Amino acid sequence: MKEMKILSEWAYSPCEPYRGYTGKTLYVNVGNLKFAEKNVTEEMKEKFVGGRGFGLKLLWDAVRDETRWNDPENEIVISGGPLCGITQYPGSGKYYAVFISPLTDQTYDSNSGGHFAPLLKFAGWDALEIQGKAERDVIVFIDGDEGKVQVLESPFRDINAYSVAEELHERFAASEKDKRFISVIATGKGAENTYLGCLNTSFYDARRGIVRLKQAGRGGGGTVLRDKKIAAIVVRKHGWSGMSNNPADPETIQRLGLKLHKEIYELDDKQSRMRRVGTVHLNEIMNDYHLLPVHNYKFGQHPEAKNIRSTIYEKMFTQGIPDGCWYGCTMACSKAIDGFTLKTGPWKGRTVSVDGPEYETCAALGSNIGVFDPEWTAEAAFYADFYGIDTISLGTSLAFVCECYELGYLNEEATEGLKLGFGKAEALMELIHRIGEGRGEFAALVGKGIRRMKAAFVERFGAPQEVLEAIGMEGQGIEVSEYVSKESVAQWGGYFLTLKGPQHDEAWLIFMDMVNRQLPTFEDKAEALHYFPNFRLWFSLAGLCKLPWNDIEPEDNLTKYPPQEAAKVPEHVQNYVDLFNAMTGKKIDKAELILQSERVYNFQRVFQLRLGKGTRKDHNIPLRAISPVFKDEWEARRDYYDEQLRSSGADPQGLSTEEKIKRLQELRLAQWEKLVDAVYRRRGWDKNGIPTVEKLQELGMDFESVVAVVKKHTRKEDQWEEDL
Repeated sequence: MKEMKILSEWAYSPCEPYRGYTGKTLYVNVGNLKFAEKNVTEEMKEKFVGGRGFGLKLLWDAVRDETRWNDPENEIVISGGPLCGITQYPGSGKYYAVFISPLTDQTYDSNSGGHFAPLLKFAGWDALEIQGKAERDVIVFIDGDEGKVQVLESPFRDINAYSVAEELHERFAASEKDKRFISVIATGKGAENTYLGCLNTSFYDARRGIVRLKQAGRGGGGTVLRDKKIAAIVVRKHGWSGMSNNPADPETIQRLGLKLHKEIYELDDKQSRMRRVGTVHLNEIMNDYHLLPVHNYKFGQHPEAKNIRSTIYEKMFTQGIPDGCWYGCTMACSKAIDGFTLKTGPWKGRTVSVDGPEYETCAALGSNIGVFDPEWTAEAAFYADFYGIDTISLGTSLAFVCECYELGYLNEEATEGLKLGFGKAEALMELIHRIGEGRGEFAALVGKGIRRMKAAFVERFGAPQEVLEAIGMEGQGIEVSEYVSKESVAQWGGYFLTLKGPQHDEAWLIFMDMVNRQLPTFEDKAEALHYFPNFRLWFSLAGLCKLPWNDIEPEDNLTKYPPQEAAKVPEHVQNYVDLFNAMTGKKIDKAELILQSERVYNFQRVFQLRLGKGTRKDHNIPLRAISPVFKDEWEARRDYYDEQLRSSGADPQGLSTEEKIKRLQELRLAQWEKLVDAVYRRRGWDKNGIPTVEKLQELGMDFESVVAVVKKHTRKEDQWEEDL
């Protein structure tokens, strides 16, 4: 690689972390080539904690009410959290990227494992804030060894995540061994051509001798990165250890880590087999319970699902290599397929290592598009990362296109020669390459996501809007992740009453609600939709991965606690309380942990409101998320759905299938409205989904600017009757 021209350089004195914080954030403007160091105040730590909280606070201060995703003032803010970077407890390598999303036109946060967040902190920074638009492609280099930040002219003519990451590891490392002290955030050409761009985050796998990638996949963060003409962000830092966070109580951190390591070693093979297959252990479980998305979420089960069982992937994944994406993670779920020879695309014939695929990708680029071929899914997953495209939004968008084609709303003329449909593997792979490479108007349209496809298919091809709204699986502008939610009222809320759209990181309540029947009332569901989104959000504040919380449980968890409490995994929750206190020296309890999250949760809701979103109308839900839409969906589970009608007080006798579907839809839409009301009440929001001033005061989030937004949008008619 040729020497890169330095466009701007800034020196700083790295601050060592103390009790989880460096106390400093880094600001880089790639437009005017300015740098700044900002202080982290005690109030900021108290009210926003770290990670996603810091990202939202910095973004709030940086943008205007009118700012849109492609405006220069939109930022990408990357932050770990006070627990990020420890090596004694599994899952401690996460960063959270916050930005205004091109898909949702509101704030989005997406997370990734790898080495970037810990190295950024050890280089002296609690958060990285990038603003502006460069005139040409640039690389941002944060050198924690030398105490300097550079904006460099990018040498890459054609970018893809793998080449960029590998070459930059080579460029900034003095030796092969040195590569583990470097991490790169990159994306690909697909992020330029779509709204589905992901952030690929590198770590050097010394056992394999290769650079590997993890993804902050959702929301279009890669698209924002390329809009700013950033080819990559690089951080380098030597000389750190598992205690570089300088915790208040290192002995407790060590003890808690050893306890969980022991549980994982002893219980993983019995419970989830994460160390062998990662998250694809869910493939057969979801199929067994009618939860695996098949043919654009029409069905939850398929006979060919036997071809994508975890045992199949287990044979494909390299075994016997610890696959943690950060040091000390004994869960080791970052599986890889080594020695995989590509059959299509720009790297056809090349032998590569494929990251994963994980469950979401197996479903999105598998069952949901009617392809039950693990080799095909592995290739599609590789190229999605290569092009810098989110596999979930990509797969769900392709599923929507397949159904539209089979319904006759699209034809070969519309698709520019592609005969699409469920199971059309060759044509779908060609479409993926066209999307990634920016070839053709139809591919470009698919790359804008389902919400924009719906409008275009109506306008250009005369497709019926009512049907598209029913089968287009998006909420708030982002595509649904890969679980069938039809039969779980609570999961309707877990997807469609979220801050940022139907991404399962807020609440996955299907088993509690549908299988175990632990949430019988709307109040029960609302309570779960208060607790679990807040608890899950807490991981994003601390800089942790969620998986060690409940994918491995203490052996006596289900017998020691009543069912609703057991779902929280109380011992692990206490672990996190103790871990936080041991790091920071604070004395929070379980209630304060939830309060930390609730503060940020409500702040983000007000932020959406500030950007013109964040009201009841924005919590849209497609009919297919709650009910069958077409006759074949009903007939696939006729007895089940007939019983659903009976249990709701409606007699299916004598009704046509179409009449039954309409009746069930009416019943479930009424349930949806009841759920929305119950959840909003529990969260302390008004009927329109806006946090009340009283709620903000209760949380201590009644900042003048925040209250002003709420007052501007609050209407008397949206108050609950008892509050009038």
